[in-house]
This record gives sequence, C-alpha cells and structure tokens, in this order.
Amino acid sequence: MTGGGGPTTGTPSAFRIGELRRLSRRPALAPAPPGAVSLAMGEPDFPTPPPVIEAAVAALRRGHTHYADQKGLRELRAALASRLPALPGRTWSADDVVVTHGATAALAAVVFATVGPGDRVVVPEPAYSLYADLVVLAGGTVDFVPLGPDLHWDLDALAAALPGAAMVIFSNPSNPTGIVHGERELKALGDLLDGTDVLVVSDEAYHRLVYPGHELTSALAVESLRDRTVYVQTFSKTYAMTGWRVGYLTGPREVVDAAAHVHRTLNGSLNTAVQHAALAALELPDGVVDAMVDRYRRRRELVVAHLSDVPGLHLVPPEGAFYGFLRYDAGPDSETVARELAERKVMVRAGAEYGPSGEGHIRISFAASEDDLRTGLARIVRHLGVTGT
Repeated sequence: MTGGGGPTTGTPSAFRIGELRRLSRRPALAPAPPGAVSLAMGEPDFPTPPPVIEAAVAALRRGHTHYADQKGLRELRAALASRLPALPGRTWSADDVVVTHGATAALAAVVFATVGPGDRVVVPEPAYSLYADLVVLAGGTVDFVPLGPDLHWDLDALAAALPGAAMVIFSNPSNPTGIVHGERELKALGDLLDGTDVLVVSDEAYHRLVYPGHELTSALAVESLRDRTVYVQTFSKTYAMTGWRVGYLTGPREVVDAAAHVHRTLNGSLNTAVQHAALAALELPDGVVDAMVDRYRRRRELVVAHLSDVPGLHLVPPEGAFYGFLRYDAGPDSETVARELAERKVMVRAGAEYGPSGEGHIRISFAASEDDLRTGLARIVRHLGVTGT
C-alpha cells in the first residue's frame, strides 16, 4: 500500500495511523513552562472532592483490587441508569449502561462499533477534535458542517449533509465554543433525521456547566432523538475527576452491546476501586458541584469583561462548559498564533484543531485560577488586539 509517492506502509493498520498523522490537528500537550500560564487545558483546576478520594481508599482496603464486570460494576450502572431521563415507553436499567475508561473510550467504542470504511460521519464544527480522529481510525469519512455565525447549528447546512450519513456527533454544551444547543435546536435535528437511520452521538460531558439564561436539554429527553441517540458522559468535568478516567455510555441496546464488546476488547474492565469512588461522587450533595459551577460562572464573567470591546477581537459569550472561542481579525494562522502566544507565556489552543472554520480563532479555557486568567487574557489582548504589537 502506498500513498503520496511515499514508501510502502505495509498494512491497513499502518495506513490508518498514517492517515491519522496526516489529518489530525490535535497537539501533544505538556505542562506550561515556568513563568507561563495555561489557558489550554480542558481540565478543572479544583481538587477531587474528599469523599470521592476516601471512597477509593476504603474500597482498596476492603480488598476491591480485582477485575470488575467488563461492563462496569452493576451497582454503579444501576445508579447511573436511575439518573437518565425517564420518558413514556422508555425505562433504563443497568444493562443499558457501559462504564468506560473515560468519555474518550466511550466515544471510541461507539465509533469503532458502528462506523466502517467509507461510512460518512457528519460533524458540526468547530468541534472537539477527537471525533474526527476516531472516524479516521475507523476508516470512515468526516463531513464537516460549519456552524452559523452565532456558533449554533446551521440547520440548512445540516439538512443538506445528513442524508446518507451513518452518524452525526456533537458535544453539548460544546467544546470548543461554549455553546448550549437548546431544546428547539435538538427538536429541529430530530425533524431533519425523521425517516433516516442516522445514529446520533451526543457527548454531554459538560452537562452541569450551564450559565444563567441558558438551559440544557439532553438529547435523550427529546422524543424524536431518544431512540437513535448514544449518550456519552464522564465524571471528569462535573466532579473534577479527570485523572480517575471514569466515563459511560447508553443508548439503543444493540449499539450499547456492540460498544461494550469493542470496549472489553480494547480496554477491558475499569479499575474496580475507582468505580466505588464514582458511586461516592454520585452521592455528593448538589452544593459541592454547584460551588464549582459558581466559580466557573465568575471566571466566565471575567473572560467576557476582558475581551469585550477590544478592537480586533470577537467573542460569543460562552453559554456552558468552560471555554471561550475567540475570533481575531489580524494575525497569521491559528497554529502560529498559539505558538506566538506560548512565546509570550500564555498557552492556548489553535482554532484550526477543531475544524476548518475554527481557523482565525483560539480556544481559551477558563478552568484556571482568576489570577492566571487575568494574566493570560492581558497577554492575549496585547498580542492580538489591533492596537497591540
């Protein structure tokens, strides 16, 4: 097998990784160097709540150090199922849930279980860059559909792209835009998909991070979407548990069973003690999460205040998650801008990582301290504002 006049790559798997290296825009991330502030990481800066840590320690001391059920501990799956939207004609049980190695493994499992060579997957973009990379590894084709000027879905463009697609995949609230796709948008998507067999993958990792004036509706709660939606979730963002690697998925039983088979093949069962910690996270008082969300809200207000009315910079105020997707008028491509800002001691993500129409943008994470935000935003404004140098 050859490509681009290069040497023989040898195997289809080698071809896949070659395609991934050629097409992926995802950088290999590293800690910020001394003196720099990082507004690049999609990771809460809060510590994991103590009861979660204590539950893991207690589980280890009780001897929970062996393999778990490959779909996840039944008691954890049952607890997760009990929290899914209840609708007429649809009840949830532990058998509808697969616990995965973070949302990353959940997304990989469903893509590898359902997408094959030549299948077309619609990705409204800018979008989390992992989606396209997984489709490439599965042998599918990514059909990027640009968002509207307000960063919500362009429904006319989606209507043109969806016929014949195998899947549409999105995050809500959105990484990288911070947009919340509300009930009306979701119902409109359901109308567009009526009469098709297009699978919907709704990545709702930031579901608890929604700001005043906006309300999240899960795709599972929309009647026209619920029977075709694979819901992907994680403990990482809500409970500040990124390093614990606990995610899960649910959806149509045949898809869930197929994804479970992929996950057990690629990953095996999740750390047993960590699953006991996840159970403890589900029992945390709402106030624990609400306190973190309130801090994000204040940081969001700081970002909007610093970037509003700066000549040459344009920000659609984030509605959820903890990202701002900043458009700049003057400057080189976004990867160059990200490098230049790194030289000025502030780390951000290049907009081009998230799809073709992300060019001319940078993604700012406000999952950082207020001091770091003020420092980093000042450096961004000095570099990218039209009066800056």
